[in-house]
Amino acid sequence: MKMNKDLIINEFDRYFINPKCELEYSKDYELLLSVMLSAQTTDKSVNLVTKELYKKYDTLEKLNALSIEEIDNYIKRIGFHKIKSKYFKEIVEKISKIGYVPNDREYLESLSGVGRKTASVVLGQLFDEPSFAVDTHVFRVSKRLGITTKKDDVLKTEQKLKKYFDRNTWNRINSQMVLFGRYICTSKNPKCENCNLKNICKNKEMN
Repeated sequence: MKMNKDLIINEFDRYFINPKCELEYSKDYELLLSVMLSAQTTDKSVNLVTKELYKKYDTLEKLNALSIEEIDNYIKRIGFHKIKSKYFKEIVEKISKIGYVPNDREYLESLSGVGRKTASVVLGQLFDEPSFAVDTHVFRVSKRLGITTKKDDVLKTEQKLKKYFDRNTWNRINSQMVLFGRYICTSKNPKCENCNLKNICKNKEMN
């Protein structure tokens, strides 16, 4: 198990030595909003629709003045834009009351459209709080690498990943795993020929 963990970490480091969140933001609330918008949508798509929005409405006050319809007009190219426009408006209204995104999981998860994964991303990125956000890439990669099993749900996956990796590495490995799943260990046509983890991969067994 220790040997496998070292192999995995080395491979992640080989590809993504300095992993960074690919969502573009300059303010704490922009990250929160963009992570919420990224559900069932690529980061690239979110960046395309928020670039002009965040530039034109560069304060919480300006964003809060927008109607749901106006927000929707900006983000209509991404999936589930109607409900996300509503969530966006409700989040901005609540955050505007305090003026910042707090380091508080309970508060974050009370916001519209913000679940455990979104809160974990925000806590890890903004506050360096040890977190493990399980998105579709992390969910897939952890199973293929034998860290989790087919029967594990998202919460069980998070628990196993936290137990498997050292706490002080969670945020870094979480970011690496997202990128590894996005560009190397893809859902379809994974780049197995370029991966040094082929011998421990469970992908063939799972199919």
